Amino acid sequence: MAARQATRYDTVILGAGAAGMFCAAHAGATGGRVLVIDHARAPGEKIRISGGGRCNFTNLHCGPENFLSANPHFARSALARYTQWDFIELVERHAIGWHEKTLGQLFCDRSARDIIAMLLDEQARAGAELSLGTTLERVEPGGAGFALHLAGARTDRVECRNLVIACGGKSIPKMGATGHGYSIARQFGHAVTETRPALVPLTFSADTLERCRALAGTAAPARVTAGGTGFEEALLFTHRGLSGPAVLQASSYWREGAEIEISLCPGRDALDWLRAERAQSGRRAPATVLAELLPRRLAAEIAQETGLEGNLADQSDAALAKLAARLERWTLTPTGTEGYRTAEITLGGVDTAALEARSLASRHVPGLYFIGEVVDVTGWLGGYNFQWAWSSGWAAGTAIAAG
Repeated sequence: MAARQATRYDTVILGAGAAGMFCAAHAGATGGRVLVIDHARAPGEKIRISGGGRCNFTNLHCGPENFLSANPHFARSALARYTQWDFIELVERHAIGWHEKTLGQLFCDRSARDIIAMLLDEQARAGAELSLGTTLERVEPGGAGFALHLAGARTDRVECRNLVIACGGKSIPKMGATGHGYSIARQFGHAVTETRPALVPLTFSADTLERCRALAGTAAPARVTAGGTGFEEALLFTHRGLSGPAVLQASSYWREGAEIEISLCPGRDALDWLRAERAQSGRRAPATVLAELLPRRLAAEIAQETGLEGNLADQSDAALAKLAARLERWTLTPTGTEGYRTAEITLGGVDTAALEARSLASRHVPGLYFIGEVVDVTGWLGGYNFQWAWSSGWAAGTAIAAG
């Protein structure tokens, strides 16, 4: 029996997420035949759940300094050529209402589904085809490029000149994340840097965990520092440890065995403040005074932990200094993280040393591209990773369209 003839495309994109769909909209702009495949039953599932269902789609302050990579300069080209302002213009062109929250974070007014609909519309305008519920069984060199063997598609074998890997990392496996892109990278001779969960809650040993559980649900402004980098946002106590934006940010810089440092009074000299309160409100209990700065449950816990008895006027300078140190430099050693199950992103990925910064193309495999989370470019919390998806998808897509 003769072998079934393969269906031919100019470009096949593996992954119908943010980067993949955006790449498809640009790769097909000059008439090239483009196919996007994904094993999921719906496109853009991580977009749908992001930002509490409203998609934190970019950040006003986005720049190369907001990303981690073995090569911190790699993302500069794509981010500079397709910026947050370019994406905002596209959002407005589709009449999607948006608003800014803290720290330059932009969200849809209505729903994250508006962003998915926009991407599908842009993709359709470019003539790109979408094949969902489709599994890539294997890929190999074939024809004038690549041969892909598929399950669940209208055809079980396709060939293409360009292959774009946009299938993300390992984070949130319940959404279908597999790390398949790393296997394809290695198959074609690309190195993959260490991968680990990032933007993820931290876990602790029994003593610290007991205190966290007693305060579960309590949030407080804080500065959390790990690996020499600190973030000033909210901290949240949970039944499993510590979370909240400040902790999630710091988790990307934390390594096993290292301490984190927490300031519960960022921007304030705690000892000066306590001395002033002693002079003005000496008859009040320390926990009552601390409750002006912190949530009441946390204030009571710290006062008890530091062993302060009596009123604030009864406390010596040494006692206040001990309390100030607890407020400004609370050091803890996490035992780990909650892992990929709750991590918002994967740190590390396909080594950028073998990728072209302008196009995200492989330096040694013609027609092979890597974009989005699968690449060793990891953004901060707050819309930065979506902007990397847009910028890298645009860079690869326009390079493919230009031929």
